[in-house]
Amino acid sequence: MNAEELRDLEAQLSEQFDAIKQRGLNLDLTRGKPSTEQLNLSNELLGDISDKALADANLRNYGGLQGIPEARELFSKVIGVKPEETLVGGNSSLTLMYFAAHFAMHLGVEGPDSAWMYEGQIKMLAPVPGYDRHFSVSETLGIELIPVPLLDDGPDMDEVERLVKTDPLIKGIWCVPRFSNPTGHVYSDTVVERFAQLGKVAGKNFRIFWDNAYALHFIDDNAAQLANIMDVCRKAGTEDSVYIFGSTSKVTFAGAGVAFLGMSERNLGNFSKLLGMTQIGPDKINQLRHVEFFKTYEQLTAHMKRHAELLKPRFDAVLKGLEEGLAGTGAGQWITPQGGYFISFDTLPGLATEVVAMAADAGVKLTPAGATYPYGKDPDNKNIRIAPSVPSIADIEAATEVFVTCVKLATVRHWLKNA
Repeated sequence: MNAEELRDLEAQLSEQFDAIKQRGLNLDLTRGKPSTEQLNLSNELLGDISDKALADANLRNYGGLQGIPEARELFSKVIGVKPEETLVGGNSSLTLMYFAAHFAMHLGVEGPDSAWMYEGQIKMLAPVPGYDRHFSVSETLGIELIPVPLLDDGPDMDEVERLVKTDPLIKGIWCVPRFSNPTGHVYSDTVVERFAQLGKVAGKNFRIFWDNAYALHFIDDNAAQLANIMDVCRKAGTEDSVYIFGSTSKVTFAGAGVAFLGMSERNLGNFSKLLGMTQIGPDKINQLRHVEFFKTYEQLTAHMKRHAELLKPRFDAVLKGLEEGLAGTGAGQWITPQGGYFISFDTLPGLATEVVAMAADAGVKLTPAGATYPYGKDPDNKNIRIAPSVPSIADIEAATEVFVTCVKLATVRHWLKNA
């Protein structure tokens, strides 16, 4: 387009944007939360389990720090470890991740002498774009974050390997290996194999924080599978280098689920000893509720298929709006995920903050630009995370229309400045 055509288009889009603002919309696509319809899938959790709870005094008493055996058996299958390598805790896997990082930093992964903080300024690798709450854990503990690019098949392993080989103060890496937050990528088998070798080349006490939050959160039945990191590490002799996390936060009730982690028995023994200083035992009654509700891993996966049936139309609504409004315009790029809770969109460099602000002005709240990067700083100012799980399909369609208009208008104004 020449300058005159761009000015005409800018005027047209500005008029559309002003009309949208007059609608008084109030839509929120900021966080990946289950919708009410999804929460309703687990309402049977609220049923009466008093007979079984009363039959076992240990369920109602202190103890059982690693979780009840039935829960360890069931949820070990989700994260791909042995039951004896599994700890089932309260409702938040983020809490377990924080404890794992805090213990490593201050108390040691293998006793007090192994505490990371004694070595100097500790660093962790952060595949980007990534999960803001992972970054917050490191930032809170004073751990420096080093971004590494997230490619289509996982983190840039050439860069990961180069960094850990050359800097022994890099003690860990954050990962969301299946349906990454926010891109939806699934780490390839080759990438998982290379992760298993990191324990051989990194500095001492290096740990992979493998947050498999979306292990079961497929949208398409043919979604890519993820290789079992513990099996691969076991073959490589590096099973002590990986911590695996998961939860039912987006499976049952987000505020009243159960969280679990998988570690080598050696790691789990040390972690449990330290965790025992913060609590005497988890909510075993809630763990029993979940075991009684699912009963088998097969029923758990069937339950997730019902989640997919509710989520897929919402994702499709966003993707259809992006395709119809932006395909072929050069105004942005997006990824079509097979699972997870997000759609990752890249504007032209420098425009994400402007698009998010414009959308808010039109009544559509989005995750702040930069949130998917350490310290909230996207160096290209282009990535925006869209979370379509909560609103109705009609609201998602309306929000996507607003988003597309904002992207177009910001892009045309950018082109005019550079015409």
